[in-house]
Amino acid sequence: MTGSPDISVSKDAEQLSHLAAVTIRDLIGRAIKARGFSFVALAGGETPLRVYQMLAADPVQSTIDWRHVHLFFGDERMVPPDDPASNYGMVFREMVSRIPIPTDNVHRIRGEASASDAGREYEAELQKWFGGSVPRFDIVLLGVGEDGHTASLFPGTDSLNEVSRMAIGYFVPQLKSWRVTLTLPVLLSARETLFLAAGKRKASVIARILGTGEPQANLPASMIRPTHGTVRWMLDEEAASLL
Repeated sequence: MTGSPDISVSKDAEQLSHLAAVTIRDLIGRAIKARGFSFVALAGGETPLRVYQMLAADPVQSTIDWRHVHLFFGDERMVPPDDPASNYGMVFREMVSRIPIPTDNVHRIRGEASASDAGREYEAELQKWFGGSVPRFDIVLLGVGEDGHTASLFPGTDSLNEVSRMAIGYFVPQLKSWRVTLTLPVLLSARETLFLAAGKRKASVIARILGTGEPQANLPASMIRPTHGTVRWMLDEEAASLL
């Protein structure tokens, strides 16, 4: 990681969401100008939901050249897209259905398939678009759970040891459920990583993550330290209250 993470603290979740939406817009524009397109990996969760709503509405929506944006997903639950728990379903409702993005530019994880099949299919999709090398996303959006997990990389699971695959489907014992997730090598290759967190419930784990000097497997979010990328923590006052 190039230096310490950048930390911004907004007054509340609404201000945080606006800052995140504007930041994403600017990073997309910069990527398109530099390379002709922008690859973005999206997160699920309550905080990103409001960000997606803002990206899909003016004044932000009309300032993004959606024809040159490709949307991917950091992880997915094994549910069909119309299930309320589906990350893709939420992103489709709140953003994709409201923006002029080509259908082929949205690359979802098939939550209705088995985790192993969906993981292999998603990895093939990544290989197709990134030429077989480890994907380097322009932007990766991440949240953080109260247990320190990010994407679907959970403490104490084999997912943290995966170094050869881009995406995996696996069983998360503490949740008693199956997930598909991007792996650490992919997340560590991102140009820009944005952690979004709001609310008092996140304050303790964020203080632990940002207070540790070394990556810790019991706090997977602390392991997101790209060698050639930038990490930004975008927090509201409640989430940052113990820093």
